[in-house]
Amino acid sequence: MTRLVKQIPYDYRRQAMGDVVQTLLKGKSRKAEDVLGWNRHSVELGINELRTGIRCISDVSARGKKKVEEDNPQLLRDIECLLEPHSESDSHLRTTLMHTHFTAKAVRNALLDNGYIEDELPAERTFCDLLNRQGYRRRTVAKSKVQKKRND
Repeated sequence: MTRLVKQIPYDYRRQAMGDVVQTLLKGKSRKAEDVLGWNRHSVELGINELRTGIRCISDVSARGKKKVEEDNPQLLRDIECLLEPHSESDSHLRTTLMHTHFTAKAVRNALLDNGYIEDELPAERTFCDLLNRQGYRRRTVAKSKVQKKRND
């Protein structure tokens, strides 16, 4: 049942909620919140949409904070220039990840040394997320093993 509800577009679901509340609860959205567990603001919006016939568009994807790389693409290019000489790909070439010995704190400090101001840069945790999204993983570089000499 819940899978079916998730497939119905939200604006139609809101209008259906408004219709149910109008019919059964005399248009009282607070009572719908108590009895049915629905958000009263969504119910009120559904009732208004039913009454006026105008469907409200909620652009949920535009909400929230932008990612650092969307806000400041130059920062991303500077990080790549900084990490490229110190990164290497997986030795077996199974993944596209680049392994580096730089930590997020070290990257942030290197950018501060290269002329960025403290207020321009995000926090260390944000740098960690940014490096993970870009495919950089902090790993120690494995040393090559010395092969044993075979006595035949």
